[in-house]
Amino acid sequence: MLFKQIYEEGLAQGSYLIGCQASGEAVVVDPRRDIRVYLEEAQKNGMRIVAVTETHIHADYLSGARELAKATGATLYLSDEGDAAWKYSGLEGFEYRLVKDGDAIRLGNLSLKVVHTPGHTPEHISFLLTDGAAASEPGYFLTGDFVFVGDLGRPDLLEEAAGIAGTAEPGARRLFKSLKEKFLTLPEYVQVWPGHGAGSACGKALGAVPSTTVGYERRFAWWADYLRNDDEEGFVQALLAGQPEAPYYFAVMKRLNRDGMPILGDLPKPRELTPEQFQRKLKEGALLVDTRDKLAFAGGHIHGAINLPDNKNFSTWAGWLLPYDQELILLAGEERVPELVARLVRIGLDRVVGYIPSLEGYTEGELETVSQISAAEAKQRWERGEVAVLDVRGADEYQAGHVPGALNIHAGRVMNHLGAIPKDKPVVVHCLGGDRSSTAISALMAAGFTNLINLTGGIRAWQGERFPLEKGPARELVKS
Repeated sequence: MLFKQIYEEGLAQGSYLIGCQASGEAVVVDPRRDIRVYLEEAQKNGMRIVAVTETHIHADYLSGARELAKATGATLYLSDEGDAAWKYSGLEGFEYRLVKDGDAIRLGNLSLKVVHTPGHTPEHISFLLTDGAAASEPGYFLTGDFVFVGDLGRPDLLEEAAGIAGTAEPGARRLFKSLKEKFLTLPEYVQVWPGHGAGSACGKALGAVPSTTVGYERRFAWWADYLRNDDEEGFVQALLAGQPEAPYYFAVMKRLNRDGMPILGDLPKPRELTPEQFQRKLKEGALLVDTRDKLAFAGGHIHGAINLPDNKNFSTWAGWLLPYDQELILLAGEERVPELVARLVRIGLDRVVGYIPSLEGYTEGELETVSQISAAEAKQRWERGEVAVLDVRGADEYQAGHVPGALNIHAGRVMNHLGAIPKDKPVVVHCLGGDRSSTAISALMAAGFTNLINLTGGIRAWQGERFPLEKGPARELVKS
């Protein structure tokens, strides 16, 4: 058997290429949208991709299942569980089969048994993999967003991101039942291969190792004692507490993954723009995505640019802050453009119309800068009431310790709460170390704010000086 995990660090997302070496047939589970990696891996191993499947209707990335099925002619196997709101559509032109609990995908000596594991989403399925050439019982469990290493898929995304009220607690109870009846009934030796790792917003404490076992999770996962004691109420409370903010783009991903998205065929290949083309595109409404680091952006940038540094969090912040109905231009070196385009395509941002390699020769007039302030000066001005403080960290970070009286709006949500941000005095903006605050400031400056100051070194610098902090939520804590 060929078993290959293909991991994408930006979204902390794992997909799987599994093949029977006797028949030369392969299945791909939970593919991402840029599919070349699966085609190349299959070719390298002498395999034909004959089946493509996914564990659920994903929220954090745009699935490549239809893209890969179109490219290979493979059969799509998709969940037929859940209620009417979670049924796939837009499957015309595809060879597909809708599957339920107990069904199986078979190729050569391999069998992937479908196990309905609701909780994260109503239609969620997992796959018990048996290598018939070596064993008569399953040895692998592909759990998608059901069970992670050390954690569980969050059941509040339908409420948090898709706006479906009243779904978080029932989802948590379904997850408790799925663990009890579907996961903990398996032998301890069964390997668990999840759909995400550390850094994903689909859980709150995912482990950094790629896989685990049923036995290990039964003994050491945070939820294990709740199951041992059949404490459903305690489990629900613990599971729902402290979940990270869900990016707004999750709702878009849910809809497109359920109903269908454009088939790319290949990744967009944006061209380098001339200064004239660049200025024309800006005047036509294109948005410049400045991928330089926070210091370069603060030192000088074009008005209206959004600062999304080229790092592993690029896709997530793009989903938070970039529009789906606007053309995008990248400020990035030529060698980085293909990878950045792929990261955008993975979340459905397909409208990259060009790039510029630097600001040299592309600017008209003076560049904007971001004002900076030290922790010592910020404290003095804060004590005199001269400045407001905007904390753009997550709610859990804020509650653990913040500048007294600071307003808390997650950096990804500032554009939805412009009216809450003071305009009558300077606003000191900070996160932990400065990256998120730079991104938030760039979005706010593009929206017309001129009174923003970045706290150099973030809350770490404030803490390092032993300046005052308080714990707990503020009365004006902005959550949605």
